[in-house]
Amino acid sequence: MAALDFDAFFVRVLPAVERVAGRVVGGGPAAEDCAVEALARAYSRWPTVGSMERPEAWVLRVATNLALDTVRRKRTTQSLVPVGSRTDDVELRQALVAALRQLPKRQQEVVVLRYIADLAEPDVASALHMSLGTVKTHLRRAMPHLRTILTSATGDAHAF
Repeated sequence: MAALDFDAFFVRVLPAVERVAGRVVGGGPAAEDCAVEALARAYSRWPTVGSMERPEAWVLRVATNLALDTVRRKRTTQSLVPVGSRTDDVELRQALVAALRQLPKRQQEVVVLRYIADLAEPDVASALHMSLGTVKTHLRRAMPHLRTILTSATGDAHAF
């Protein structure tokens, strides 16, 4: 693929990649950093990534993983901040990341791509190189487990 192809790809997918990363990290410069890093990794592998059926799914997956790593790193540094200064959104985001980490890796990937990256189930299957039935099975197994974890973490059974 030519560099011009990557330039057009970059312009087209950057807003979506930033949105996905922002849903995990809460937006701002951290989301932008995750999005740009994911696209930089795509650029460094563009002959391979560019020839994929859905290269944007690969970039979204990388951005999501980077965002989850960012939240995990922030959580260790935020433990020094008094609990009263945290917002509900940050606590909910941290609870979600912690809950996702308790799932098997494939279930994590499927849930993140389906509900955080907002990909359709067939696109998730394509991005993860699995059948549509496998994606649906992972979602069916993961969602009740996530609800249980998040309900016990937040104390709000109606939010999920």
